[in-house]
Amino acid sequence: MFESARSRLRAWTVAGIGTAAAIAVAGVLGAFGARHEPLPVLAPANPIDTGEWLLQPLKAYVTAEKYAYGTLLKPGGKALVLELEITNRTAKSTKHYFDVLRASPTAVDPATKPLVVLTRDSTMSPELHPGMPERMAYIWQLPDGAAAPASFGLTVIRKTYKPRDNLYGLPGWFNPTPVGTLTIPVGAGPDSADIRTDTP
Repeated sequence: MFESARSRLRAWTVAGIGTAAAIAVAGVLGAFGARHEPLPVLAPANPIDTGEWLLQPLKAYVTAEKYAYGTLLKPGGKALVLELEITNRTAKSTKHYFDVLRASPTAVDPATKPLVVLTRDSTMSPELHPGMPERMAYIWQLPDGAAAPASFGLTVIRKTYKPRDNLYGLPGWFNPTPVGTLTIPVGAGPDSADIRTDTP
């Protein structure tokens, strides 16, 4: 009787270990597959919906001028400038646009946030009003001695609106998630042509 109970216990233990191992392996394989699944490649000539914002990339270029839209650059330094049209799709004015784009580490230091400037009057980090498209410049200072890249890689981040969040029960935009990548050609300077197909 005791031997029979021992046998059943051993069988359950082995089965439990096997099940746990199978679940662990499946989880690892699932995570591995998700981590290595490539992001969609977005067309820079088309508008991009990120939830809070509608983005229209316009052009990218490197400048060695002393100022870029009123922003003082380091002496002898260069800056990579990305111009794009941004439309606030929310119901209130906001400037939560700093994290909507992540620069490729091959072009700039990804730990460095860009300066964001309103091109029409060089206002630094303005709040953008709902439904009003504005032309903005994202400015990254390039490392000393860095050559101008031929193209500029970016990852686009989207957030999801929740009427009530789980922590405070308040509305907001949450769960930043990469939705695609962009590759934008880098022009010779501020006079470079826009990349939109409808722009001469």
